[in-house]
Amino acid sequence: MDITRKNAPEQEPDTDFTSPEGCAAAQRALDYYLKPSVSALDIEAAFFEINPNISREEALVHASDLLRCAAATAYESANNRLGTSRDLALSVVHMIDMAKTMVDGSLDRDQNA
Repeated sequence: MDITRKNAPEQEPDTDFTSPEGCAAAQRALDYYLKPSVSALDIEAAFFEINPNISREEALVHASDLLRCAAATAYESANNRLGTSRDLALSVVHMIDMAKTMVDGSLDRDQNA
């Protein structure tokens, strides 16, 4: 059923409005204009953070373990591929192995010092 403007009852605007309580639209408007904006740093919080109490040696040992796992994963991925895809996966294995060698060398120097 189509109700036209002629059939609608005349409503006077509420001019006695004194408080936004109970009016969701008014509260949203006030929140939008009056609440402080959220800083970008709070929104972009780090997903992974390093424990500030971890020693350099512990961090390097953990990094070495992560690189070992990454190399194993990339190597398994390379075994299931052929051609260029296999070459790319093996290149990743090689880069991970180089990074692991650097971390392990740093650990060895720290232990010998």
